[in-house]
Amino acid sequence: MISVQDGQNRVLTQIARPTAPEILLLSQARARVLAEDVTAPFDVPPTDNSAVDGYAVASADIPSSGTRELAVVAELPAGAVFDGALAAGQAIRIMTGAPIPRGADTVYPQEVVEKLGRTIRVPTLRKAANVRMRGEDVQAGTVVIERGTVLRPAELGLLASLGRVEVLAYRRPRVALLSTGDEVVEPGSPRKPGQIYDANRFTLAASIESAGGEVLDLGIVPDLRDELRARLLEASAADAVVTSGGVSVGVYDLVKEVLDDVGAIDFWQVAMQPGRPLAFGRVGTAHFFGLPGNPVASMLAFLLFVRPALHKLGGRRRLFGDTFEARATEAMPKKKGRREFKRGVLQWMDGAWQVRTTGPQGSGILSSMAAGNCLIVLDEERGDVAPGETVLVEPF
Repeated sequence: MISVQDGQNRVLTQIARPTAPEILLLSQARARVLAEDVTAPFDVPPTDNSAVDGYAVASADIPSSGTRELAVVAELPAGAVFDGALAAGQAIRIMTGAPIPRGADTVYPQEVVEKLGRTIRVPTLRKAANVRMRGEDVQAGTVVIERGTVLRPAELGLLASLGRVEVLAYRRPRVALLSTGDEVVEPGSPRKPGQIYDANRFTLAASIESAGGEVLDLGIVPDLRDELRARLLEASAADAVVTSGGVSVGVYDLVKEVLDDVGAIDFWQVAMQPGRPLAFGRVGTAHFFGLPGNPVASMLAFLLFVRPALHKLGGRRRLFGDTFEARATEAMPKKKGRREFKRGVLQWMDGAWQVRTTGPQGSGILSSMAAGNCLIVLDEERGDVAPGETVLVEPF
């Protein structure tokens, strides 16, 4: 067996480069990964402009105490430009977003101004108040979004503010997904005694999509060598192949045996609990991940090995999620020698992060993943955890 970290390193080392980039309309690019650095072609905002509805004035006309009366000489809506220049003792009615006129440098909010027909009376105010300065958001020539960034709504809006209608993004990694075993059947179909419904394909399909991948669902493959071999060869046209079940040591666990024939295995077992039987290798040019059949072990193996691989294939800069410390609120049994991942409930209480397990931690208890919001990560050399001790957590 190899360690979790060694396994992750070996997986990521095999991925030399991300998928090829493609040009997308901005409206199609949500959750895609940027394949280029984006440099601002101009300042945002392009000119000084008003942050409020009010009156633009010159700071020289702001009274140091008391009030002062100014003549209102024009009105300036957003999207318009004042052609002249503001003279001493004058003010311009201005709307939010309108460019600051020449000669003005400060804006009074309309709420603090007393209207007197064609004049206004203004109190003291800080110079440059309520003015959005040119380039305060983005300065021309700067890299505003780096390659490898996942495009969220904020990034899409920022790109639009730069006038972009298209963006270069990495193609989604294509992932062929299949379940193995005579004991699993499609949900909605009749279930014979001894059979279970195929939960893994649905949790894994959703996990692949959440990690930025595109799912090619190849269904359920029975425990027949020739059929499994044919399905794996079909799957090899994808960027990656993910199977669940068939990688342990049972007589009918055929995935590892067939993979020896049509591909290659890099490693097979990982010193972790749950999820020890895990095959990683290749089928044709596709990266192969043979995940355990137990649903919790399958999801955990995906999070630890497949997700960072898909992130790298998809061009992301960040491959792993954040981890931090929390205080255990209950005892947690742990054997030394392997890394253990318990499903936990993390919450902020009494001024600190606290975590407890979701209850029974068997690798077949899928409800423990649904009930939890984090993994409790216990390293290889750690033994039993006592209440009050610090543990590492990784939020889902």
